[in-house]
Amino acid sequence: MGAATARLLHAGGARLMVHFRSSTDEARALQAELNALRADSVAITRADLLNMAHLPALVSETVARFGRLDVLVNNASSFFPTPVGEITEAHWDDLVGTNLKTPLFLSQAAAPHLKRTQGCIVNIVDIHADRPMKEYVVYNAAKGGLVALTRSLARELGPEVRVNAVAPGPILWPDDDAWSDDLARQRIINTTLLKRTGEPADVAKAVRFLVEDAPYVTGQILAVDGGRSVHL
Repeated sequence: MGAATARLLHAGGARLMVHFRSSTDEARALQAELNALRADSVAITRADLLNMAHLPALVSETVARFGRLDVLVNNASSFFPTPVGEITEAHWDDLVGTNLKTPLFLSQAAAPHLKRTQGCIVNIVDIHADRPMKEYVVYNAAKGGLVALTRSLARELGPEVRVNAVAPGPILWPDDDAWSDDLARQRIINTTLLKRTGEPADVAKAVRFLVEDAPYVTGQILAVDGGRSVHL
């Protein structure tokens, strides 16, 4: 979803700083692909987002590279089950760290620059923030916190900065055995009103809408889920 969003915003003229942690080859390939379309328009930077000390540097590096900051998309996320009885502090630190703590501190670091450009923040949340998945207690709580953070930051940073979120439903299946069963996947698809999974491009288009075409929208959560949240 991050790559799809980067491609779509780039196609609209954006210059991008793309963050990665371990996907070095993928990040470099995306940078090369987009710079081939428009020279010197995309830079990449590596950081562990669980290390709060790295976050202000991500913002300052971006501003130094491009001279300004207009948009922050908080897309990075950890996702794995945490059934009650098996939850550890490490699980909490990882899931709450990537899904809630990092978006807060990145937004805080970016806020002064976004205020100068009348910019915006788009957080990637999850429909399960409101309708929790069984055995994903910490993930559900973290995304619920990110929904609340989105609305709270909209109040704190307005009127200069708009803050919204996109809540995907079934878009991509996680790469683990828990989601490999075809019948289990079909049961989830059947709970959508459109009876199909979405594509990363669907999320990217929602992000683009909130960035480019929604100047009077802030504090809102846009579900991109084929109607699953209506049916659940």
